[in-house]
Amino acid sequence: MRREGERLLLEGDLTLEHAARLLQQGSDEIANGVRVVDLAQAGKVDSSAVSLLLAWRRRARAAGFSLEYRNVPESLMSLAKLYGVGELLL
Repeated sequence: MRREGERLLLEGDLTLEHAARLLQQGSDEIANGVRVVDLAQAGKVDSSAVSLLLAWRRRARAAGFSLEYRNVPESLMSLAKLYGVGELLL
C-alpha cells in the first residue's frame, strides 16, 4: 500500500491473510484524505477483498465523501458480481 496525494495504490494480495491489516491501514488513509483507491497492482484476491472494498466505501460515506475504485481486477469484479454487489465497486 502506497499513497500518492489523494490516491492509494494497493500492491500485493488482497486475501483473508492480509484483510485485517489492510482494513485498518486503508481506513486510516481514507480518514486522512484518500479519495481514490487504485488496484492496478493488486495480486491474488478472494472474497475478503470484496468485503474490504465495501467496508472502505462505507467508512468514506459515513465521513461524508465518496471513494472511487480504479483498475479493479476482473477476478475481483467477478467475485463482486457473484455476490450481487458488483455495481457497488464501480
